[in-house]
Amino acid sequence: MGEKLLNIKDLYVNAGEKEILKGINLSINKGEIHVIMGPNGSGKTTTANAILNNPAYEKKSGSIVFEGEEITNSRTDEIARRGIFMSFQSPEEIPGVSVTNFLKYAKNKITGKPVKIFDFKDELKHYMEELNMNSKNMERSLNVGFSGGEKKKNEILQMLVLNPKLAILDETDSGLDVDAIKTVSKGIEMFKNDNNAILIITHNTKILHSLKVDYVHVLVDGKIVKTGNQDLAKEIEENGYSQYK
Repeated sequence: MGEKLLNIKDLYVNAGEKEILKGINLSINKGEIHVIMGPNGSGKTTTANAILNNPAYEKKSGSIVFEGEEITNSRTDEIARRGIFMSFQSPEEIPGVSVTNFLKYAKNKITGKPVKIFDFKDELKHYMEELNMNSKNMERSLNVGFSGGEKKKNEILQMLVLNPKLAILDETDSGLDVDAIKTVSKGIEMFKNDNNAILIITHNTKILHSLKVDYVHVLVDGKIVKTGNQDLAKEIEENGYSQYK
């Protein structure tokens, strides 16, 4: 078993007046891939946003500890600098800011060190080749005019470049065809090592066909109702979530 990385204990979270998370408990060790699955509206994305302390969500009680230090009420930028990365369901478009400049700025902010531009561009080109991305996209405005698949690959590119300790991938497989899912899975495999961890949030099992995961958690109505191994994902694929409602 790897060293403890993230520990969520008895977490209750509201969005406005509505209670979304109702006592989440989740523990992730270094070297592990965890999956949170559940139907739409079950609280999956809220869990991700709560970890990053998105101000749109109010924590009512509970705690989030990362590498032994509580981050429950830390600012989002502080949490990112500690080494937590989150990809988004619908990545933002930023006109006038190139992929290269965005990633260069982000890496500088997280590491606190100047980025050597020529080495950095070589690194970008390498990762883009591995992800079957057009290297010309390096100079395009971030996500502007990108297809859905290109946007999701760009999120994986960001993960590889920023090299966080914990990567949270929120519905990264949503809307992707089989080939794009395989590419995203390849990026996840490239990233994973014994010193980091991945939390995949999804409502289906497509991305799991190309990955070996350690734990699958079923989230229904704001609660984790079952935890198992990859076989649990296969069970859900066959029978759906109705048995847990």
